[in-house]
Amino acid sequence: MNKPNIIRLVMFLITITMFINTASATMNVVIITDPTGQNPNGAAAASISWAENMFQSTFIYSKVNHFCVLSGGEGNETGRLEATVQALKLLESGATPATASAAADSYTGERLVVGSPTMGAAVSGSFTADLVVVSTNGTITITPMSTTSGGTLVLPAGDKGAIIHLRNSVGNPQYGTADTVRLQLAEMIGEMIRDGYPATYILGQTIKYESINAGEKHGGGGLNLVSGISTGDMFTPTTINTTGYSMNEPYSKVSVNGWSIGYPAAENYQTSPVDGSALTTVYAYDALTSAITVSSNTTSVSVYGSDAPGVSETTQDVVQASVKKHGLNSVSIAKSINSAINNGLIIGVNYVEPDNINIVSSQNAVGVYYSSLTDDRSAPAWNLPISSSIIDLLGSMQTAIGLILVILVLFRSTLIKSFMKR
Repeated sequence: MNKPNIIRLVMFLITITMFINTASATMNVVIITDPTGQNPNGAAAASISWAENMFQSTFIYSKVNHFCVLSGGEGNETGRLEATVQALKLLESGATPATASAAADSYTGERLVVGSPTMGAAVSGSFTADLVVVSTNGTITITPMSTTSGGTLVLPAGDKGAIIHLRNSVGNPQYGTADTVRLQLAEMIGEMIRDGYPATYILGQTIKYESINAGEKHGGGGLNLVSGISTGDMFTPTTINTTGYSMNEPYSKVSVNGWSIGYPAAENYQTSPVDGSALTTVYAYDALTSAITVSSNTTSVSVYGSDAPGVSETTQDVVQASVKKHGLNSVSIAKSINSAINNGLIIGVNYVEPDNINIVSSQNAVGVYYSSLTDDRSAPAWNLPISSSIIDLLGSMQTAIGLILVILVLFRSTLIKSFMKR
């Protein structure tokens, strides 16, 4: 995330806050099960809440430097944005999570949780959180901390563990459960880290337990910090001043052969219309886990060169479909992406060449490098087998023919009378 991208992001967030009621993420969590950064599922993070407007701006992450910034708090939204920007600048300069998160201490009521697979995690500002550390011999240590006037709780680099913040939002029917559930979650996370579960799976189970038992359940979403995968807008609100998807509710139905349909339309199907096979209900917390977990059958896709909405998510779908059909082949991937551009599925970027596709076979990963279009174009110019001068000539001819037709319509009576006299 370079400086121009940060500036654009800040302007977007400021614009959004002018029109919506500010969201406050009331559960922030960072889980690190592999502090070496080698396991593709070894670090994960999430933000969810009972509150409205849980857009993806509640977490910001860098695919290049593999860090995340999760924001929240009860303070002023402008202060939260300023603190987030300061944290991003510090992280881009090589600061530790503790130093970056401490930017929240300068703003009353604000909170920042910062995490990185190899640099650990930290929470600063106004928070009520538990630190979980799992030693090499399996000992689990839980350290609670609550402050409204600044302070930092740190998961050191090189340690397996987690930081989980949880408070209840005003209006949540399960208000008052946060303290008990937070400790239960800290214990559960520590035990699952000790038992060898990957961070992405633990994250899904954390969201499941919290959304059912503490009610801070609206997406938000999740991140895979190692592989650079986000749930994007899977669970965020579709309109402003509304809540996101309830993470403890059914999200879709799927068949063993891959057919699926999302809710609420899924309520109308009991079997697959393709082959009649039975459908399994997938809950939102499981859908989140699947979306950010890399498996032997999953291709991790990173997109560079465009911040346009939907480009990253659509590119991931296109690339994964291409790899499934043709394997890790840069020519086939480029062809599939260009076809999606032609069909209007991907907009605002130029066509790609195989050289723009970076494949790391050992990690089953693909990087796509776009170049954005200029002059506010949404699609690249067509590569036609005729010159532009011929197109201009044809356009002029069409215009001339159109003028002649207009003249004939306007003066048809006069022309007919003139012809009859002759």
